Order: sequence, then structure tokens, then C-alpha cells
Amino acid sequence: MATDVKDVKTMAADLKRKAASYNPERKEGPVAKAIESETSRLPSDAFLWASVSTMAASLTLKLFKQDHLALFVGQWAAPMLLFGIYNKLVKLEGHDATERTPAGSRQ
Repeated sequence: MATDVKDVKTMAADLKRKAASYNPERKEGPVAKAIESETSRLPSDAFLWASVSTMAASLTLKLFKQDHLALFVGQWAAPMLLFGIYNKLVKLEGHDATERTPAGSRQ
């Protein structure tokens, strides 16, 4: 049992070492930068209203006895809110702090 714990600790230390050397500069890739550039243009309210709209659509479908479709559409609300949080974080933090432009300027 003691050797199993030691093996797990060794494996964990090895994984931490590999993860630390994977992206030492901790910079975003070109795909993430492109997504951030595009999503930051959308107003955060758009995601909130999209989420509320999916809830209303789900309720409407449920009232019309379309139970399976109502559940399907209703599950879109949470991802819309998460997209809104991501959008807000991109606007506040941007991608890499080292590449950040001064506030108010456009890239």
C-alpha cells in the first residue's frame, strides 16, 4: 500500500513537471486570440437575452406539449450564460497581459 501511494506521488510530480514545461510563457494561441477578438465585440446583454429567450421558448414548447423539444431548447440557457461570462472576462482581461494595448485603443 505504501508503494502505491509513493507511485501516485511520483506520477503526480512528473505530470506537474510536464505541465509546467508545456507552455512556459503561458500565452494564448492564435485561435483563442481570434475568438476573443470577435466575441469581445458582442454586448454582454446579448447573451443574457439569448438565455432568457431560450427559457421562454422552452416554456412555450412545454405548454404546447412538446416535452422533448422543450427540454432540448431549455438546456441552451446555461451555455448562453456561460458564453456571457466568457465574453465579460474577455472584455475585462483580454488575452495575454503582456500583449495588452492601452485602455480605449483598438487593435
